[in-house]
Amino acid sequence: MADTGLRRELGLWPAVAIVVGTVIGSGIFLVPKTMVLRVGSVEMVFLVWIFGGLLSLAGALTYAELAAAMPEAGGEYVYLREAYGPLWAFLYGWTQMWVAKSGSIATLATAFFYYLANFSPGLERVYTTVPLPVGPAGGPLEIRYGQALAMAVILSLAAVNYFGVRIGGGVQVVMTTIKVAMIAGIILIGLGLAEGDVSNYHSSVSATGGVAGFFAALVAALWAYDGWNNVSMVASEIRNPRRSLPVALVAGTSAVIVIYLLTNVAYFYVLSAADVAASDRVAADMMRRVLGENGAAAVSVAAMISIFAALNGSILSGSRIPYAMARDGLFFRSFSKVHPEHHTPAVSIVGLCLWSALLVLSGRYEQLFTYVIFASWILYGMAAAAVIVLRRKRPEMERPYRALGYPVMPVLFVLVASGLIAATLVQSPRESVMGILLILAGLPFYYYWSRRKKEHERPKST
Repeated sequence: MADTGLRRELGLWPAVAIVVGTVIGSGIFLVPKTMVLRVGSVEMVFLVWIFGGLLSLAGALTYAELAAAMPEAGGEYVYLREAYGPLWAFLYGWTQMWVAKSGSIATLATAFFYYLANFSPGLERVYTTVPLPVGPAGGPLEIRYGQALAMAVILSLAAVNYFGVRIGGGVQVVMTTIKVAMIAGIILIGLGLAEGDVSNYHSSVSATGGVAGFFAALVAALWAYDGWNNVSMVASEIRNPRRSLPVALVAGTSAVIVIYLLTNVAYFYVLSAADVAASDRVAADMMRRVLGENGAAAVSVAAMISIFAALNGSILSGSRIPYAMARDGLFFRSFSKVHPEHHTPAVSIVGLCLWSALLVLSGRYEQLFTYVIFASWILYGMAAAAVIVLRRKRPEMERPYRALGYPVMPVLFVLVASGLIAATLVQSPRESVMGILLILAGLPFYYYWSRRKKEHERPKST
């Protein structure tokens, strides 16, 4: 199905910037603590980073074939629709709209205000209290100044992307370039100016260990790697998609792996495993040891820029999912509208961002996001398996790029995704079941919209 209205105005560099910019958010500044507490040794931390990176690269190589063959808005929504039918595509889109993508946007915006609060503590103050049992643990809902700021950031980036994909792509390139430059500065300062100790690479702490510890650390690493697939969601606006999408997916994911490994080399050169295990903000503590409080402040600035770029990329890409659903008649019809002048899915952008802003206000987005991780990985695994399904189901489909390492790469991704699903089900059965229930809540809406679609398509009697 060709996308009419949206224009192919994003070149290769914006596509790569979407991959790099949406992957590198706040995770690299935070997750090393979780990882070392799960696996114990620095060597194992690096092994998990490498394994998680290779897994993400296997996913990128798999998605590259799908994206080049079906360069439409929606990414995984399109692949699931073509491989398994509209129901699975709808459940994916439903999850992304109401929980996964909106929850990610809310999380990023809140993280932005937390880092900004290092310079302006007043953002932590309560602005007003809603005297209704809608807050955490059923208490009153406290609204802080920082939450209002986070909402304003989301809505401001909604406006940027509303006025043209080229503008949103330009912002993504600039912010991603600044982000990578600042992270490179952190790496060089840590390795070049610090009086580090290579023995730190062999240090260790008490940890969960074993297979359970490895998978728990891998979940943290994959959270930091999450987002490499976002560029496929905006495929209908990429110029020369059959070449640019595979290059962006593979080159962008590879670049992130290198950046993450070098950043951890710098962290552990300055800090021991025990230091990292005791640090909630490892990058800030590393820079504080090297340059004092000015170094820690610089990390906060770098984190805010990193989060801002990830937030813009998430809005730019994520808004194309409800648009694709509406184009298929499986969502509110207004979400399929393309702005006649700016050629953007304007209603979809506004709708996603308004809902994300409300999640910031509710304070419940992190819980929702936790619930949906389990079920989301089921759909991610199915999307990766779609490359195998479609080779059998649609052998005549033109494939400008064929997945390198097929079928090993997609099978590897699906197997590890299955392992993560099983581990999460065992370790967090309540959250896993709640996540499935949240997704299944979309079934009545699917049947409602699919019935309306059939009625609309039915020929009228004369």
